[in-house]
Amino acid sequence: MERFVEVAEGVSLWVESRGPEEAPAVLLIMGSTVSGRVWPDELIERLAREHRVIRYDHRDTGASTWAFDRVPYSAVRMAEDALAILDALGIERAHVVGLSLGGLLVQWLLVAHPERLLSATVIGAPALEGAPTRANVTARAPIDPDLYAFWSHMFEPREREAQIEWRVENWRRLNGKKIPFDAEEFRALERRIIAHAGRHDTSDAHARADASGLARGAELVHVTVPTLVITTPEDPTNPESNSRFLAETLPRSTLVTIDGMGHAIPRAVVPPLAAALLKHLETVEGQTG
Repeated sequence: MERFVEVAEGVSLWVESRGPEEAPAVLLIMGSTVSGRVWPDELIERLAREHRVIRYDHRDTGASTWAFDRVPYSAVRMAEDALAILDALGIERAHVVGLSLGGLLVQWLLVAHPERLLSATVIGAPALEGAPTRANVTARAPIDPDLYAFWSHMFEPREREAQIEWRVENWRRLNGKKIPFDAEEFRALERRIIAHAGRHDTSDAHARADASGLARGAELVHVTVPTLVITTPEDPTNPESNSRFLAETLPRSTLVTIDGMGHAIPRAVVPPLAAALLKHLETVEGQTG
């Protein structure tokens, strides 16, 4: 099922739901600047056998409304969009899974609206700013400087095919070096996303959105929602130490490593990622059911 959910006047988000509507819901929250269609279909199909799985496009991505200059918003408002989607679908509580920026939004939901969460999963994201420091433990290791330099060209205008190749190169860098990178897999993904969005540019809206409201890391130590923290050892944006710090900060966390995974979800990591997510969901549902 695909539909659009209005989250502000004149702003609608593309939303897709799969799986039995009466089953526990799993809301997938993607990272910055990319469509929710980056969540692999195979992963969704595995989760949707016993869950209602929802993915969506953030504002200024994919088929959702692109209107930051007309309707500016903050990162906190992006997190609240997730709640608006649950409301529109009639879902009181859901498992939430976030990658990258999505992982930061999930943490904000953990401290701001825990009553809406059955569980949480954070992939490829550090702890929110303000998390309690600990002696000899770094909360946030730096992002690879070569990647930062590459990203400085992200929003430059390009012809369609050049844009596809830039994005494929970005995925290559995010993929890491352990799992062989299949350029054609990601080239096909980007062609599908461009067809879905009806445009091939990348908006800088998320880079301009005020993120200061997410600085609620001090509250993570009080979270009681069971949370899975997935370590991605080949991730150039979020080193393993960040995930370990987050897991040690959250009282009810489980830390799982997906061997070889970077900051992308290639076909090769779908089976172990799905297995980790399903085990987490089943454990939580077994405890609450």
